Amino acid sequence: MAKKMKSNIFIQSANDLVTSKEKTRAGFISLALEKNYLAVPYIEEAKALKSLAKKVTKPKDLLEFNDLRVGLLTASGLSEKSLNYLTEDDKTLAIKGLIEKFLEPAGEDFIDELVYRYLLTKGDALGGKARNLAGVLGERKFLRSLLSVFSLAGIDYQWKDDDAGTWLPKPKDDTGIEKRINGLCWSKNKVNRLLIMNIKVPVVKKNVDLSILEGTPEDLKKGKQSIIHDVNSYVAFGELKGGLDPAGADEHWKTANSALERIRKSFAKKKKKPLTFFIGAAIENSMASEIFKQLRLGLLNNAANLTTDEQLASICEWIINL
Repeated sequence: MAKKMKSNIFIQSANDLVTSKEKTRAGFISLALEKNYLAVPYIEEAKALKSLAKKVTKPKDLLEFNDLRVGLLTASGLSEKSLNYLTEDDKTLAIKGLIEKFLEPAGEDFIDELVYRYLLTKGDALGGKARNLAGVLGERKFLRSLLSVFSLAGIDYQWKDDDAGTWLPKPKDDTGIEKRINGLCWSKNKVNRLLIMNIKVPVVKKNVDLSILEGTPEDLKKGKQSIIHDVNSYVAFGELKGGLDPAGADEHWKTANSALERIRKSFAKKKKKPLTFFIGAAIENSMASEIFKQLRLGLLNNAANLTTDEQLASICEWIINL
């Protein structure tokens, strides 16, 4: 067994990597709950729309209700992005079309019709968020595990706020910051490490999920002076796939495997050999066998099933000790 295989003692066979049906079910339930949380603002807006619309007695009166104009445009089927390309006259025309073709024919039920059409448009927006939700939740789970390992090891850290784009010191209360982290920096045994998420690595010319470098936030300068242009600074690369659907598992692995192989080849041309690892939520039998084989050969230096706490904690410990 290759030396790097020992880095995750919870993977002794390919079967250890496979996502169980129980974990898949639990993941889908968590995903459904999160979707419901995302839907809350839209439902509350729809309730407010219904309440305020009751102030009018007939659909045409809505044209004069300026406080509902945006809601009426949404019910007309216009997305927020599309509004940037329309004049006020265009918008009024869209609202008139809604009233004449759908609300007036609904008779006394025009307010319900208005709310239904509002929610239909908002449903598209919710669908867009939901499509990326599994990946987002996967990142959060990984980051929360990494922060937990930092805490247990007594390691201080800095984190990059994705919203503000600034590096901040470890907070006294880190509740929920995994939702905003775009990067982490820590030091152990006088070695500085940077974990940067979703950056385009110049030598690879592609985005990489997780990039670990030797350096500090001060080394992330603008332009080609940045540490990301220095091939000597890269320590490890990882692909993180949070998708839960077993039907898409092989495709996620193929994408991740291709990305990791591209990284190896790009750095090999520079006579460099950074470590590589994979973390996935949906791992089926065939891909588990391939991942395990790569681990034994040392092609992959570490791996973990995102739904298995022991494996996730183990790979996070491995990361902080790189």
